[in-house]
Amino acid sequence: MNTVLTRIYFTLIGIFLAAPIVVVAGVSVNEKQSLTFPPQGFSLSWYGAIFTDPGWRSAFFASVMLAFAAAALAVVIALPLSWFLWRRIAPWANIFQVLGIAPFTLPPVITALGLLTFWAASGFYGQPWTAVIGHAIFFVTLPLVTLSLGFSAIDRSLVEAAATMGADDRTIFRTVVLPLIRPYLVSGFAFAFVLSLNEYIVAYMTVGFTMETLPIKIFNALRYGYTPTMASVSILFVAVAALVFGLVARFGDLPKLLGAMATDDR
Repeated sequence: MNTVLTRIYFTLIGIFLAAPIVVVAGVSVNEKQSLTFPPQGFSLSWYGAIFTDPGWRSAFFASVMLAFAAAALAVVIALPLSWFLWRRIAPWANIFQVLGIAPFTLPPVITALGLLTFWAASGFYGQPWTAVIGHAIFFVTLPLVTLSLGFSAIDRSLVEAAATMGADDRTIFRTVVLPLIRPYLVSGFAFAFVLSLNEYIVAYMTVGFTMETLPIKIFNALRYGYTPTMASVSILFVAVAALVFGLVARFGDLPKLLGAMATDDR
């Protein structure tokens, strides 16, 4: 009886969570230009509009380039920081860990306002690269956490053995440490990329209308009416997130990346 109730409960939860996605997916294939559900007719033309319409295509490539650059910069910041924290070469090292996590724990609008004030005061407001730096600062927590998990899983005796054999820090990092943390590095990049692709507030506050990403494009398009292209962009975001996280789960240890440890490792 309890098993049946448990299945019913989780089935209802699944339906509740999937319902919004189902509705948006239905709207995205409307044949007519209207946000109605169930869909009136069936057409994939709104998905094609993402790549054929100059405005949507430009916003798509702007979002991808911003997300890629921001995720790469976040990893560049997080990698030496997590390496530094793992080695504990200074008693005040944890201060940098707190600074690395702080931007993600604050409300996005607070971080965005801080970045807006900084870039406006420095005279660089509206430059596309400010959005890259803003997203990298905001999402550096993700690769920092995954890389910290990766470093914590390394057997320090391997590093000590390499040092005993005469390897310097650079050689140890390149030949011993980096191969062991590569899955965590890739997953940190993937998490930052997906969230940067969907982020609106920080991007809008740092570049305004000088660079129109897909989230900004959606909000701008709402001023002129509703179109199923907005729904198709949403489904595209969901598909990209599912693909990226699926690849992380397929080629990496997703439970360990999320902080879970197997019982046999304890």
